[in-house]
Amino acid sequence: MRSQTIRELPEGERPREKLALRGTQSLSDCELLAILLRTGVTGLSALDLARKLLGHFQSLEGLARAAPAELASLHGMGPAKAVQLAAAFGLAGRLAVEQLSRQRIDTPEAVCALLGVEMRSLQRESLRVLLLDTKHRLLRTEEISLGSLNESIAHPREILRPALLHSAYAFLLVHNHPSGDPLPSDADHRLTRRIADAARLLQIPLLDHVILGSGSPAWFSFRTAGLL
Repeated sequence: MRSQTIRELPEGERPREKLALRGTQSLSDCELLAILLRTGVTGLSALDLARKLLGHFQSLEGLARAAPAELASLHGMGPAKAVQLAAAFGLAGRLAVEQLSRQRIDTPEAVCALLGVEMRSLQRESLRVLLLDTKHRLLRTEEISLGSLNESIAHPREILRPALLHSAYAFLLVHNHPSGDPLPSDADHRLTRRIADAARLLQIPLLDHVILGSGSPAWFSFRTAGLL
């Protein structure tokens, strides 16, 4: 049976028209994706292709984690559609950062809301420092290492240098576990102790070290666990 094209749908059910009349909240995930994809391929409408993508990656989060090259390799996609989706997810993450940066960032929930979407999409470990002002609002985020988190790469001087350079009042450590399991390794415990000791000497409080995963629980907090 031939797939119904979007043009063949009643005007009020076409994704673009629905969005214009009723806003994004009236559209399903598939319909929003279809607008970004714009076109399908022979035998697949943009809506069909959107459903196929969500089915393949199992969720929006899974889709957001996909690299452009992986997306481009799928039937009906290609490089142009792949980078369009990557750009859309990138903008969504930056909007979240912009909104949350005006609020206090001193709990694992706030850290997860700020960086969770972006860092869960990474295929490699990224260690970052969140620099905070006297009200625990975000001054800036600095990436310390990408690809392999170990104690030689994540030396205390590399982590504390941005805090000194930008006159931060306090800071947080954040890194992701691409495996999805946020429980800390022995190396994570050692690193946290080393950084906490060095931070005390410099009188720049390390408020927490948060590890982001993608399962349940979605994060691990050294402070919440009583380890900091």
